[in-house]
Formats: sequence, structure tokens, C-alpha cells
Amino acid sequence: ALLATESALLDRFDLSQAQYNVLRILRGAGSDGLPCGEIGNRMITRDPDVTRLLDRLEKRGLALRTRESRDRRVVTAKIAPAGLELLEQVDPEIIETHRKLLGHLGQRDLRTLIELLERAREKSV
Repeated sequence: ALLATESALLDRFDLSQAQYNVLRILRGAGSDGLPCGEIGNRMITRDPDVTRLLDRLEKRGLALRTRESRDRRVVTAKIAPAGLELLEQVDPEIIETHRKLLGHLGQRDLRTLIELLERAREKSV
């Protein structure tokens, strides 16, 4: 239910779940950015083609990529100012969606849900 509702919301911003996830990861990385391989490791749902995701984000001006001068094989990605602006628009709507779908659960139930999901994820890794 969360994924379907989020997907519909993100469609309005012409973003996929994976692209939104990458933008959030890059925002969290700060001004240093992250090597492309590390982005793949941090994604919620694994996407085998992080390069293509970054291609689309870069084409829209939402992300930037540079090659390291010491090791040209390493490509670092960073969030662009337009990516930060887009997240400022999307994030409040995502939070409100989560509130609508999960707000009826109390703090204790939410903690239990998080613990159960983390345990389920550990088994799948």
C-alpha cells in the first residue's frame, strides 16, 4: 500500500521510487557525494543499473557526476541544487502520505512494525 501510494505521488514529479531513493542518498552524502558503487549499496531496493538511474537524474539536472583525478575509474555522484529543491517539494507530501496510511498506529505499534521489518530484511540479505 505504501509503495503504490508513493509511486502515484512520485509520478506527479516524474520520479521513480529508485530515483527518489538515489536523490535522498545523495542528499545525505552532503557536498562530498558518493562513489556510484556505494549508492547501489545504500539503496532500499537494489537496482542493478545505478549508472542508468544517474544518467536520467543528471539529464534532468538533479544530480552531477565527476571523475576522481587520482583514480579515473572512480565516479562520484552529488545532488545538484535542483535535486535539493525537488526533494523539498516531494518530502512533505511523502511524510503526509505516510501519516495518512500509518498514522492510526501508535508509537508502540510503529516501533514493533519497524523491528519486524528490520528482522525480515536481515533474513533477505
